[in-house]
Amino acid sequence: MTLGERLCLVFLFFRILFTPTSHGNQVVLLDTTSVLGELGWNTYPMNGWDAITEMDEHNRPIHTFQVCHVMEPNQNNWLRSNWIFRQAAQKVYVELRFTLRDCNSIPWVSGTCKETFNLFYYETDESHGVKFKPAQYTKIDTIAADESFTQMDLGDRILKLNTEVREVGPISRKGFYLAFQDIGACIALVSVRVYYKKCPFTLRNLASFPDTVPRVDSSSLVEVRGACVEHAEERDTPKLYCGADGDWLVPLGKCVCSLGYEEMDGACLGESHYFCSDWICPPFSLYSLSTPLSLSFYSLSLSLSLSLSLSLSLSSSLSLSFPPFHSLSPFQ
Repeated sequence: MTLGERLCLVFLFFRILFTPTSHGNQVVLLDTTSVLGELGWNTYPMNGWDAITEMDEHNRPIHTFQVCHVMEPNQNNWLRSNWIFRQAAQKVYVELRFTLRDCNSIPWVSGTCKETFNLFYYETDESHGVKFKPAQYTKIDTIAADESFTQMDLGDRILKLNTEVREVGPISRKGFYLAFQDIGACIALVSVRVYYKKCPFTLRNLASFPDTVPRVDSSSLVEVRGACVEHAEERDTPKLYCGADGDWLVPLGKCVCSLGYEEMDGACLGESHYFCSDWICPPFSLYSLSTPLSLSFYSLSLSLSLSLSLSLSLSSSLSLSFPPFHSLSPFQ
C-alpha cells in the first residue's frame, strides 16, 4: 500500500454520524446515505477513486469515495454517478459532504498535492449505455474545503466534515450525470445529495394550492390560483406566489363558506353537523339548513326527537312511581 493510500484509508477509522433532516419543500433525487445496496458508480481510471462501504451504528451502509494520490504529479481521476432522473426539476441542488487533507501536513508533496476538486454534470435523455467522455461534461464549480485536517487531527481522532451546496440549471433533459475530478488532492467524499425545491401543497384562506416548482430565475415568482375547499366559494380570487426557495409568498384573495356552512379548522361544515344525529338526518346534504325544505325537515326532526325524549322520560318516571302490575292484589 502506498503512502497516499494509507493517508486516505485512515478516514475509515472514524465514525461518521448522519443526522437525518426533513425538508418539506425539497424533493430528493439522490441521497447516497439512503442507498442500501451498491451505488455502482464508475471510476476512470480504475485505480483512481476507491469505493469504500462501511456500516454505521444502525447497521446501515455508508458509501464513501476516496482518493489520495498526492505523491504523483499530473493526476486526472474521475468519478461518475449513475444517471439521475430529474422529475419535475428545472434547477437542482447538489450537496456534497467531504473531508480534505491539508497538504502542509504531508511531507515531501509540496509540488504535487492539491486542496480542491472539480464538480461537473452532463445532461442526457439516455439512462443507460452512455460512454464517459469528459469533454461532454460542463463544469459546475471548483470545490474547496472550509476546513482541512492535519496529522494532529488524526492523532486526536477529529474528523472535519465540510458541506458545500451548488446550484445546477436550467435542466431540460430527462436526467443527468454528476462527475467529480481529482487533480491530486487527498479527499473522502462522504455523501452526495441531489434535490430540487418546490412550494408544497398548502391550504390558505379556505383555498388549496398544489405542489408548485419555482422558476429557474430566482427573481421571478410563480403565480398560483387556489381552488376553494368543499362548500366554499370565491370572495376574491385566491392566489399565492411560489418563490425560488420553495416558500409561498404574497397571499391574495380568499374563499368564504357557502350559505348554511360555517368555517372550522380550515373547512366548511354544515349546521346539520352540529345538530343532527345519524338516526335523524339522512346522509345527504339536502338537510344542511340551506333551503326552506331542509329547514322544515330539521324542525320536524327536532320536534320528533323532543317528543320521543319526553315520552321516554315519562315512561321512566311512571315505572319508578308505581309497583309492577303483577304485584297488585285485590286482597291487599
